[in-house]
Amino acid sequence: MTNPIPLHSRHAAVLPDWLALYYDRPIELTHGEGRHVWDADGNRYLDFFGGILTTMTAHALPEVTKAVSEQAGRIIHSSTLYLNRPMIELAERVCALSGIPDARVFFTTSGTEANDTALLLATTYRRSNQILAMRNSYHGRSFSTVSITGNRGWSPTSLSPLHTYYVHGAVRTRGPFAALPDDGFTAAAVADLEDVLGQARGGVAALIAEPIQGVGGFTSPPDGLYGAFREVLDRHGILWISDEVQTGWGRTGEHFWGWQAHSQNGPPDILTFAKGIGNGMSIGGVVARAEVMNCLDSNSISTFGGSPVTMAAGLANLAYLQEHDLQGNARRVGGLLLERLRAVSAGVPAVREVRGRGLMAGVELTEPGTDRADPRAAAAVLEAARTRGLLLGKGGGHDTSVLRIAPPLSLTVAEAEEGAEIIGQALRTIQ
Repeated sequence: MTNPIPLHSRHAAVLPDWLALYYDRPIELTHGEGRHVWDADGNRYLDFFGGILTTMTAHALPEVTKAVSEQAGRIIHSSTLYLNRPMIELAERVCALSGIPDARVFFTTSGTEANDTALLLATTYRRSNQILAMRNSYHGRSFSTVSITGNRGWSPTSLSPLHTYYVHGAVRTRGPFAALPDDGFTAAAVADLEDVLGQARGGVAALIAEPIQGVGGFTSPPDGLYGAFREVLDRHGILWISDEVQTGWGRTGEHFWGWQAHSQNGPPDILTFAKGIGNGMSIGGVVARAEVMNCLDSNSISTFGGSPVTMAAGLANLAYLQEHDLQGNARRVGGLLLERLRAVSAGVPAVREVRGRGLMAGVELTEPGTDRADPRAAAAVLEAARTRGLLLGKGGGHDTSVLRIAPPLSLTVAEAEEGAEIIGQALRTIQ
């Protein structure tokens, strides 16, 4: 017999209050295909958020569902205590793609866990619990990753196992350096980094940074900033962790990894990834050179990280991504989408900025004539877009006033045009 209590009420009765839901009337997604999803009432939506940048290639991609089904028919679980062919094969692919010499991969089940592992490696290798992080950043919901998250809205406690120093530079159009030209901005951020290091007691373990901040509202520094930071870090022996959970796998279009826009001196010491590689399956991971990865001197395993089923999905998804040049599609269609978003936003007083790269775009909303974030406007636009058949995300500092747009990388030109038109219509509803 069907439970007569509405699903939203059942959600509230058994799940935490802080487990956020979108929309005044939350929707239940029941199935998807390509770039579209359907809710329990039969409404069809163009998906411009991909389950928080996770549905990277397409919903119900036949190649991935086939790989999952076939692997599940053989064996679903074994743990890392046994040799695992799909895990080894995916690790070989990721090592080669990472650019990190003599690389090793440890698979996890999420980006939070990947960043947590990266912190464990860096602090152990450097014998220091001091971490550099960027203001406005987000790195996960675990106790350690919350403690390096520079976004107040996503950091519920000040207690921490780490000593974190926050530096400027990740947000180009806000803060004390916003009025400077790109080279001046980078020089000022480097000077700030040097100043912060002067306040640290002893050695710092690592800098962790998202090449493009995800939850922070798709903000980014000028190209080359983290490369300039790297020169300072290298002088002090400090490791660089690039959090590629949202920017990796070609989403930015121009590069396969976000760090590649910043460093001419080689890859980061540690790279973390998750989300898109599994296309909805729970995959995260850490890549580091062997010297860093092998610095732990105690036993460790993973019960669920690198499971045969998720690894099979990752292999099929990565193969599809590369064989169909979805990075190139992100560059071409993403460029068109950004152009259209700027066009439909023109003349809307609430739009402060349209920014992004590839299929990773943000539309920042403020109170007209000011720089004050307007989260109510962002929520209203999300609602208006949903009623017109488009799903968006939101983020941006602690005020969540940025529309986050990140559709699957197989997005077509027609779908980009359709989505931009709906966003234009939704923006006009708040004027």
